[in-house]
Amino acid sequence: MWNDPIGEVPPGFSCQRCGNCCRGPGDVVLFDGEIEALAALLGLDVPRFTEDYTRLATDRRALSLAEQPDGACVFLLPDNTCRIQDAKPRQCRAFPYLWRSARLANMCRGWKNAESRTSPLVTPS
Repeated sequence: MWNDPIGEVPPGFSCQRCGNCCRGPGDVVLFDGEIEALAALLGLDVPRFTEDYTRLATDRRALSLAEQPDGACVFLLPDNTCRIQDAKPRQCRAFPYLWRSARLANMCRGWKNAESRTSPLVTPS
């Protein structure tokens, strides 16, 4: 994911706070220091945070944030805000600038809005 070459973000991209990037399938891998920061933000010790809010990543090499029953991130609130905004994992902060998948880009309202403003108009001949 982090090593895949990606194109530019469309000019005028602005996050619309739709929360769709937090509903997409896949792992939110936690890097060094992130579990400790998240646990501290929530007032939990590391073992309790790990038990309650993480799962083994698909590749079984790291921990990932857990999901709600509908597949959304465990920290996505009903109003599409992030409960852990002040300690948001690097992977979340990097979307869509340093990584993205076609599926998530297609779900992203900010991405769609920016593309619609920059796509050339097609006129019938």
